[in-house]
Amino acid sequence: MLSVIRGGRVVDPTASRDSVGDVWIEDGRVVDPPGREPDAVIDAAGCVVMAGGVEVHSHIAGGNVITSRLLLPDLYVSEAAPDGHPFAHAGGAAAWIGSTYARMGYTTAVEPAMPPTHALGTQLELADIPLLDRGALTVMGNDDQLLQLLRERQGGNAVRDLVALSVAQSRGLGVKCINAGGASAFKDGALRLSLDDEIPCYGLSTRQIMGSLLDAVEEIGVPHPLHVHCNNLGLPGADDSFMATLDAAEGRRIHFAHAQFYAYGAVDPANPGTGGFRSAAERIAQAITDNPNATLDIGQVVFGQTVTVSLDILRQFAGRKGAKPKKWVLNAGDAEGGGVVPFLYRPRGPTSSLQWAIGLEIMLLSTDPERTILTTDHPNGGPFTQYPRIIHLLMDKSERDREIATLPSVVGERSSLPGLEREYTLSEIAQLTRSGPAKLLGLADRGHLRAGARADVAVYRDDANRTAMFTAAKLVLKDGVPIVEDGEVVEWRAGRTLSLTVESDKAMAKRADTYLTERFGEGLDSFAVPDAAFGEGRETFEAVPCRA
Repeated sequence: MLSVIRGGRVVDPTASRDSVGDVWIEDGRVVDPPGREPDAVIDAAGCVVMAGGVEVHSHIAGGNVITSRLLLPDLYVSEAAPDGHPFAHAGGAAAWIGSTYARMGYTTAVEPAMPPTHALGTQLELADIPLLDRGALTVMGNDDQLLQLLRERQGGNAVRDLVALSVAQSRGLGVKCINAGGASAFKDGALRLSLDDEIPCYGLSTRQIMGSLLDAVEEIGVPHPLHVHCNNLGLPGADDSFMATLDAAEGRRIHFAHAQFYAYGAVDPANPGTGGFRSAAERIAQAITDNPNATLDIGQVVFGQTVTVSLDILRQFAGRKGAKPKKWVLNAGDAEGGGVVPFLYRPRGPTSSLQWAIGLEIMLLSTDPERTILTTDHPNGGPFTQYPRIIHLLMDKSERDREIATLPSVVGERSSLPGLEREYTLSEIAQLTRSGPAKLLGLADRGHLRAGARADVAVYRDDANRTAMFTAAKLVLKDGVPIVEDGEVVEWRAGRTLSLTVESDKAMAKRADTYLTERFGEGLDSFAVPDAAFGEGRETFEAVPCRA
């Protein structure tokens, strides 16, 4: 069927397009105007038309996410049942995730932390999320098999083959490295780890582990750069860890996760643990400008109760002291270690207010929004449901000023946010939330509205209240099919899980099978993600090619 979205303000920065026009759709794809009458016309007069949103970093599946629901169930309970429904919906579950993203105009979302040994469970959860296409990043950097290869100096080819095998077995979309070596060091009593500290038992450093993964990702041709969670997250002086990690990349492609949590300069560098922190947003933003090989997502903090989930057990162990309410779960497993710690970003609290300011500051200082992706590191900085409010603050200086006026003076004393006059345009918002993350993930068929794009389209009523505008889309199309109208789901349908097509080495598969059997009593097949697990006749996965 041929349809046209007619008369809307079409915003597609990849085509330098920001003007009133039409978007033509046929067979689930955007097409050039075909020169014949459409079968259906969608009136978009007075509306803004964008590609569907793409989420690059949101914890929406996996063991820690499930544990967070068990630990803090009150965080996930709706206040009341929706109209026409007898029961309230529990937030955080698959249907809530899919429908809430879709209502905001998002059509793709990525879980950034999937340990290979937990892959089947994570992938089954992702497959339950309706409406969205989704994917997951395979976590490496703390697993004993990889660290053994590096300790024994078996060479880059062996590391490459193990990474390729892990991605293929888990059906991942990319590779993530979380405080490389940190979980291993924690088991030997370490409470902090920096880039060049030695990891007990292995004689390795974070620099060596991360460097081997950077090389492996490039050799395999993974479209998404190595997704890096640095050492010393959230500590005064963490900006030094960020800069050292960027230097260690040595020009190789690298993506920094939740960079706001590293934009903390020590007020007293000689005593970083006692003097508190100040914004290092300018330093981080300038570093990204100066290094075209690097990208980041924000990890914007929003006020309120949340629960933090992370495989960085060093950070979570330290963070348990600030848990609110006072309960937490930690697990020191082999590469699956991590923790779940509830946390309250206190409204009007000095520390939370400065964190809030720093995330906005990074985005407002960015010279390239396509390399500065909007995330809250859901749920760690707060829920993804706050994206519309964040967009409003980026686009409206007066709205920012009203918010800043309610906050402690530390926001002006230790950040430059109050003095920043910049207001984001709709094209820049599309770069933050559409074209940037799609390019970053290597998804060439989404994030734009040029001919050949997947017909994932969001139509918003143009409203000066950008919070309201981006909270409830007027219309959302997934593969050309309307799934949301006037902010409500009208068509429940299954999306696809995006996974890389990766060739794995048979010799490495045999080695891994022997290793797993000896260590866990289960072979490689026990950690596979077979199609049969998802139901007969169900096409769950969509292949994404590696780079040539």
